[in-house]
Amino acid sequence: MDLLPDPWRAEFWLPPGVSWLDMEQLADEDRPRPRDLLLALPLALGFVVLRYVFERFLAPPIGRCLGLKNRPQVAAVPSPKLESFYSKQSRQPSQREMVCLMTDCGKSQRQIQTWFRLRRNQDRPSNAKKFAEAGWRFCFYFTAFLAGLTCVIDRPWFWDQRECWRSYPFQPMERAHYWYYMLELGFYCSLLLRISVDVKRKDFREQVIHHFATIFLLGFSYCANYVRIGTLVMLLHDSSDILLESAKMFNYGSGWRRTCDWLFVAFAAVFLLTRLVLFPGRIIYATLVLSMERFQPFAGYYFFNVMLMVLQVLHIFWAYLILRMAYKFLFFGKLDKDERSDEESEEEEEKGGEDSKEAGAEYCWGKSSNTLNSKFSRLTKNCVLTNLNNHRAIAVDRSRKAQ
Repeated sequence: MDLLPDPWRAEFWLPPGVSWLDMEQLADEDRPRPRDLLLALPLALGFVVLRYVFERFLAPPIGRCLGLKNRPQVAAVPSPKLESFYSKQSRQPSQREMVCLMTDCGKSQRQIQTWFRLRRNQDRPSNAKKFAEAGWRFCFYFTAFLAGLTCVIDRPWFWDQRECWRSYPFQPMERAHYWYYMLELGFYCSLLLRISVDVKRKDFREQVIHHFATIFLLGFSYCANYVRIGTLVMLLHDSSDILLESAKMFNYGSGWRRTCDWLFVAFAAVFLLTRLVLFPGRIIYATLVLSMERFQPFAGYYFFNVMLMVLQVLHIFWAYLILRMAYKFLFFGKLDKDERSDEESEEEEEKGGEDSKEAGAEYCWGKSSNTLNSKFSRLTKNCVLTNLNNHRAIAVDRSRKAQ
């Protein structure tokens, strides 16, 4: 006797009274099949290869056209003890740990703080890497948005969300929607494959949750034939991501500050409209309320809506960060930094840049201290010998006068 329920039981995926046998009345090419999702794995690997080609051969010349420049970094002087502490224990030592490091390394607190700041800046991704990542995502979102808009704009459910549930679940699936789903699913799987080497930002955990929620939503909505509402969700998300990635690209170039700022303003407006107004007002309302006009709640209904709620919570979190940046733009006239930027704040990086000359002087002094000490000792000896000779000459002159 099986203690665990069958995960493919019809009541988990389909409305009450509908079985998988009933779904077979649709032709194989017109209905979604769970095994179709396996195509996302080779597509994800294909996206990884395409991304490598883009970042290696296409992103550098595009970056040069936009005036991309990497910030110069001062390398921290090699210190085995500090390096061991940095890699094994913490990138930001506490005050107690700082005292121990001062004792072990024979350095001042200022020197150790400067060393750790420079060492953290060494691990920060370069502007070229961040530009290539933003450029790749821009290319995909732009292409996906145009493709998705082309295949749904003339469909009745694009304008009236009640049409998403007409004749559900016996809705034939078009091949264009099938490929739209598979490409989006493969892309988000590729993001998970590359997430360990991508630029880490403050919302790293939220990004991981978003990717998993998106993949689960795409997979479930495909198997449960929520394809119509799923295409609207993907199209709505891609619309604002295009502006975000393009703003990042211009931000990393030189001489495009005004363009970057206004692209961000456009992104903020589109994001707030699509994620905080249209998504809950149209998409969630359609899945939570309008769908009940056609069928009764079932397990898949609750799962799908819970995952949409998770996405909405993430939208609110990101909207908070965006509004903070918009506040700075409106009241201070420019965008200082991306609120989702790297874990090491831009303010600290700038402080590190100000300290770079000072740190370089300290380290140059440390490297040349032996030479300076030897020269100083020779100079001191010369001064002592000169004084002795002068005293001896004065003593001899006095003795002559006395005689």
